[in-house]
Amino acid sequence: MVGKRGWFSRFGLPGIMLVIAFVCLFPLWYTFIISVSDKTAVESGFVKLLPVGFTLSSYMKILSDGQFFNSFLISVKRVVLGGGLNYILTVTMAYPISKTKGEFKDKNFYVWFLIFIMLFPPSMIPMYLTIKNYGLMNSIWALVLPSAVPVFNIIILSNFYRGIPKELEEAALMDGANIWHILFRIFVPLSLPALVTVTLYSIVFHWNEFFGGLIYMTDTSKYPLQTYIQQLSVTTNFRDLTPKQISELAKISTRTLDAAKIVVAMVPILLIYPFLQRYFITGMTLGAVKE
Repeated sequence: MVGKRGWFSRFGLPGIMLVIAFVCLFPLWYTFIISVSDKTAVESGFVKLLPVGFTLSSYMKILSDGQFFNSFLISVKRVVLGGGLNYILTVTMAYPISKTKGEFKDKNFYVWFLIFIMLFPPSMIPMYLTIKNYGLMNSIWALVLPSAVPVFNIIILSNFYRGIPKELEEAALMDGANIWHILFRIFVPLSLPALVTVTLYSIVFHWNEFFGGLIYMTDTSKYPLQTYIQQLSVTTNFRDLTPKQISELAKISTRTLDAAKIVVAMVPILLIYPFLQRYFITGMTLGAVKE
């Protein structure tokens, strides 16, 4: 006979996990079926668990514009440049901050400076004037440089650095290694799970952020993907459309188009996450010297 504790571990816990999984996944599934359902069914509230009047009209509207692919490439470029810059600055700034005050006497000044920036970030108008005065409007750097120093990521990584045994660094110093060798040959490899985590934060931020493109890009051809899809709307001017386009447009509503925008925005992140997930649960300091 299975005891209460054995019954819960065999049946209760899996049941709870299934409920949690359903709660997490259902909004994604519902958004998807809204995006591929007929306009009339969506507006009438007939769409529940499965698509009604299956149609890809919302996706065709997004993909039919050549600007979509141009904006997609701009977002990819932004993720590569912004994520790379975030990575370099996070790694190099977190290392000295992780030291004790005896090892880095100005530590408190820089820590409080970063915390102040995180709590009181610059407002929109000063940032806009700075970008404009430096001649960065309508350039990829206007999207990358304002978020070049991710303070939250630096704090996370510096806390992880503190957990690395000091004996490893002392042994490297005795072998003649300099600071850069210690950082990139000891701390960075051992901090891979934390680095993947903060890098994923940077990727998600640069991919999903749309407001920067809205205020720093006066040329719509320079819009990143999120700004582009945020500006999409259901066209109501039928004079310049063909009968086929009018027929397809009649199947689209604001709700179906918005749902398609969300799905398009989610796909790249959903493709990346499974490859990085294992680093969130695997520590790489196992077997290292412990204090």
